[in-house]
Amino acid sequence: MGLTGIQIFKLLPKTNCGECGVPTCLAFAMNLAAGKAELDACPYVSEEAKEKLAAESAPPIRPLTIGADPYAVKVGGETVLFRHEKTFVNPPGFAVLVSTNEDDASVAGKIERFKQSQWDRVGLKLRAEMFAIKDANGDGSKFSALAKKITDETGAAMIFISDSVDVLTGAVDSFKEKKPLIYAATPANAEALGNLAKAAGCPVAVKGDGSLESVIPLTEQLSTMGVKDIVIDTGTRNLKKAFEEQISIRRAALKDRFRPLGFPTIIMANEMGDGIMEEALVAATFVAKYGAVIVMSDLQPHVLFPLTLERLNIYTDPQRPMTAEQGIYPINNPDENSPVLVTCNFSLTFFIVTGEIESSRVPSWLCVQDTEGLSVMTAWAAGKFSGESVGNLINKCGIKDKVKHKNLIIPGYAAGILGELEEELGAGWNIVVGPREASQIPKFLRSRQA
Repeated sequence: MGLTGIQIFKLLPKTNCGECGVPTCLAFAMNLAAGKAELDACPYVSEEAKEKLAAESAPPIRPLTIGADPYAVKVGGETVLFRHEKTFVNPPGFAVLVSTNEDDASVAGKIERFKQSQWDRVGLKLRAEMFAIKDANGDGSKFSALAKKITDETGAAMIFISDSVDVLTGAVDSFKEKKPLIYAATPANAEALGNLAKAAGCPVAVKGDGSLESVIPLTEQLSTMGVKDIVIDTGTRNLKKAFEEQISIRRAALKDRFRPLGFPTIIMANEMGDGIMEEALVAATFVAKYGAVIVMSDLQPHVLFPLTLERLNIYTDPQRPMTAEQGIYPINNPDENSPVLVTCNFSLTFFIVTGEIESSRVPSWLCVQDTEGLSVMTAWAAGKFSGESVGNLINKCGIKDKVKHKNLIIPGYAAGILGELEEELGAGWNIVVGPREASQIPKFLRSRQA
């Protein structure tokens, strides 16, 4: 069992200098105990303390970053086997494969789909983040030219795939500021790629021969060389076996603190599925268990969108409801005469209500109140969606400046706040109780237009 935060704190210098990124040594100790920080971040820790703390304080699964902003992908750093125990924190990155032997039209199509397949949801951008660039014939200049095209047109994070150390060296030297993932170190080239990764400050993947045991000597060799940022590919391309290996890797890292397997993993879904739909099933499997980078042969929107939703759901803290921002949302280009509705900020309610208003085609204003992620009925029962709170929202959010009427539509499940809300808003306001079910909103709005 690892040391507690207090035990770690006793071994720290207690200077509270803040140079580690947090204001106090106690906060830093707590982060070390939780696997959210590394001991190297403290510039003043003694060598004796380092020896005692190094093994205990390192995150069980090494966190690392592939790429640079705005497409940097942070992976690893997980501390639990199951999200309900705490939460998963660093969602996997999706990559699309392009090869140097692909024709220009195929590459251009993948680039265009990569740029177009982006969706806003709950204030987040759902999208793929990476390109896996594969060397098909050992032509370093062609490989680097393709990498430059990807960088110039997308800014995406990159995975460099080649059997040639020379090709990888040339590309990494040209794009090391982009922190590409170097793929892949094997027994034949581990020393050369380890030196390349260490010199460039880039992460490197190790590739086994199809067994979990085969990657352990590779990660140990690279770690001994001083390479810290490592990604694991066991080389297995059978779905069942790869699934079992992912669980074994996560358990070994978290439960047994087995350092040679304490690294994020990469899943080559493009080599495990026959066609894009099978690849999607493979990808969906390892979004849940426990792939950190997932490579696919293409990123069709109808395939990528459900995968990004799955990723969003799994990598959302189960102890904190997904919420929308409090504020005013214009829907269907409303004007000063458009109706005003109010609802809660529970994301499911928010998206259902906005969807129904959009389908009604009635220009409307939707005022969203922060109910701490509770639904209308639950928030009303808990006193978080009351006449006072809704009235306060309407008085302060600015909706009065956007409309010239004083009509407000409240959810049917919150009809009980009507009297209190009328008192809160004052004379002249007409509070209308809307439907209880969101599916009735279009009919309700259209009837009020008639």
